[in-house]
Amino acid sequence: MSNPPPVNGWIILDKPRGLGSTQAVSAVKRNLREAGYNMKLKGGLKVGHGGTLDPLAEGVLPIAIGEATKLTGRLLDASKIYDFTIRFGEETDTLDAEGEVVATSDMRPTLEQVAEVLAGFTGPIEQVPPAFSALKVDGKRAYDLARAGEQVKLATRAVTVFALEILPGTGRGTSEAGGGAPSASSSLAGQDWPPVPLHHPADGPPPRAGEDLEEVTLRAHVSKGTYIRSLARDIAHALGTCGHVTYLRRIKAGPFSQTQAISLDKLNEIGKGARLEDLLLPLEAGLDDIPALSLDPDSAQAVRQGRVISGLPHADGLYCAYRGKTPVALMELSGGTAKVVRGFNLPDVAE
Repeated sequence: MSNPPPVNGWIILDKPRGLGSTQAVSAVKRNLREAGYNMKLKGGLKVGHGGTLDPLAEGVLPIAIGEATKLTGRLLDASKIYDFTIRFGEETDTLDAEGEVVATSDMRPTLEQVAEVLAGFTGPIEQVPPAFSALKVDGKRAYDLARAGEQVKLATRAVTVFALEILPGTGRGTSEAGGGAPSASSSLAGQDWPPVPLHHPADGPPPRAGEDLEEVTLRAHVSKGTYIRSLARDIAHALGTCGHVTYLRRIKAGPFSQTQAISLDKLNEIGKGARLEDLLLPLEAGLDDIPALSLDPDSAQAVRQGRVISGLPHADGLYCAYRGKTPVALMELSGGTAKVVRGFNLPDVAE
């Protein structure tokens, strides 16, 4: 089998529960290898993910291929949107359904009470990350220390919650009585957020106004470094109870949303002969929030050589420089002068 032509771009995987981010990257590599791509360590096609997603979480996991791997750092810094369910009454050591129960409470909030406390968790906040996290303490992973039974003390960190809303009709009450769900979050309407998932973990009838909740599902748009499990814990504490996350789905990561994601089954078709191009998003899909800077042939050649270009009548900031439709480099422009931040080794198809 002859080697396929080089590829550069993104596979947006709808990661299922139980699969780690590293395992997801391995699945992509395996399929590319089976499709005939050179995946050897030196000189082979590079693959990497744009932001870890816990094994118990599901949803959008951007996987970069080829030159797109140069943009994974930008995705790590990008904001994310999650849907998550808090089950009230039990807190676990992992703050999710996998852990051991460490605290209980008979207190159950109403939907109205949940709505009232959310304003206090919107905007710049401080949170303590979970003990079961990948953060390092004295050179060791916090989760390794926690699993060994050691007390893990992590520093408070500043994060930003840009928006936090109750998903309409997604709370579950303590009774089995019916009744319409209260309109807890009319501000969801008109927001440019991804749609509510078609399948939702909450079962049973929606709660009535004033009814105690066993669980509630929220949507959060958060900055990098935000731990949803910590956010759920702190919301429960603010309600005078405790809780843990039973469902977590990332529906947007930077510019990529769940509408662009493919299933693991779809991914596995690549290794069976399906066209990679039909499932691959172009490299520039990871740059749709960056303005374009058009280059002439001479300027494009200079940028490829890492040289500075001057005399540009553009505002200061980060740009993606193009020769025709081909991305050439990320460039930082200041005072009319642009310097290369990251160059792309892509064939020039502008002519």
